[in-house]
Amino acid sequence: MLRRWSCDGGRYLNFVAKYSSNSWKSKTVVHKEVSEALLKNKPVVALESTIITHGMPFPQNLKTARSVIEIIRRNGVVPATVAVLNGELHIGLTRSELEYISKMGKSAIKTSRRDIPAVLSKGLVGGTTVSGTMVAAAVAGIPIFVTGGIGGVHYGADKTFDVSADLTELGRTPVTVVCAGVKSILDIGLTLEYLETHGVTVATFGDSLDFPAFFTPNSGFKVPYNVKTPEEAASMIECNIEMGLKSGMLIGVPIPESHAPLGTQIEAAIQQALQDAKNKGVSGKEVTPFVLQRVNQLTKGKSLEANIALIQNNALVGSQIALELNKLREIKAYGKPQTVPNISEDHTPKTAKQPVVIGGSNIDFTAKANSEIMFYGATNVGRVRQTFGGVGRNIAECIARIGHCKPLLISAVGGDDLGEMLLRQLELVRVSTYGVHISKDSNTATYSVVLNNQGEVVLGIGDMEAHGEVTAQL
Repeated sequence: MLRRWSCDGGRYLNFVAKYSSNSWKSKTVVHKEVSEALLKNKPVVALESTIITHGMPFPQNLKTARSVIEIIRRNGVVPATVAVLNGELHIGLTRSELEYISKMGKSAIKTSRRDIPAVLSKGLVGGTTVSGTMVAAAVAGIPIFVTGGIGGVHYGADKTFDVSADLTELGRTPVTVVCAGVKSILDIGLTLEYLETHGVTVATFGDSLDFPAFFTPNSGFKVPYNVKTPEEAASMIECNIEMGLKSGMLIGVPIPESHAPLGTQIEAAIQQALQDAKNKGVSGKEVTPFVLQRVNQLTKGKSLEANIALIQNNALVGSQIALELNKLREIKAYGKPQTVPNISEDHTPKTAKQPVVIGGSNIDFTAKANSEIMFYGATNVGRVRQTFGGVGRNIAECIARIGHCKPLLISAVGGDDLGEMLLRQLELVRVSTYGVHISKDSNTATYSVVLNNQGEVVLGIGDMEAHGEVTAQL
């Protein structure tokens, strides 16, 4: 389901030519879904992977990544998670690849712009930071990138020069970052000053000019601009692209109101942790890991809950902006928006519950001979047909097709091409695949049946080992 970088056909964003080169293409693997979306001028949103490898423990990181991807899909936008796998820059990941980097965690290399050459040349695995992901997004021609928050200027930077590469990347790469602002463990005032110096447009999303500080909607600092709607944000991004400005943009999205009280508690814990660091003489690059660990202790893990909520909210806002930007560009190109099915459209009554189906998923192969079957190693001329099967999968698809709902399928497939093909088909017919386990030990289940020229079953062979992994513990 992956394809090498291809620029054949299609109309990419104008600025991509400035960043794309043959050397990049030779080291880049673009997921088929992402490649086709770009070729057909469909909206795409980039996602980083350091938040998966270094930001959360397993399995919360995998669950959060999948939920963010689902939110983006529901808005009719294609998600493109960026990561380095075995020395290749992947733009868009398969389900098995996403699970792989989630389990690798901090064993993966935290990959910023400076790390890309080393990680690629050494054939390593890397989780891309904001900076690294922006580079990949620019190469691919993806104008919008959603994340939790960006790095900034650290306290004491006047002595340590500890300034995140995210800031310099925003000053030289034309990608818009949609996030919840900057954590208050950083010097937010100096961070905004730094961005201004480097020509980065900073705006908030909503009615207020108050810049968010990740867990709290108000950092105590204001920015010059705000965008109240996705349409307004899209218009600003389009102007940045049309003007050929080489700098990026930053849109700060406040934490959802439902989690704001929890965010306030976490903010208080951050301030206490900063004071604890000062009292213990912690300084320089040791401050951030100390504070994050201390905040997690003080909040008893609640900071992770708020973190997940704001990332999901950013994905919602970012995908809405991407959709509006795509419409705006289509109006300019064709005079009206092109028809794009919104896969989130659902007329299910609000009281309806999501059906859950537990069972097997197969790829079925049916071979029918054209004439009387010859045995003992002879080749029989006939037709072979491939279909999707498995009782559980079949029932889930039927429910999705006849009802106004998206059933959840609990099943298992292998981490192979057949499994990836099966999962994509389920997603196309609106079956939720979050409950589908990707096995490292078993192939995707297959059933092969041979029919004689009368259509009668001669024999069948089933490779069903994957079904055994559908257990109560799954």
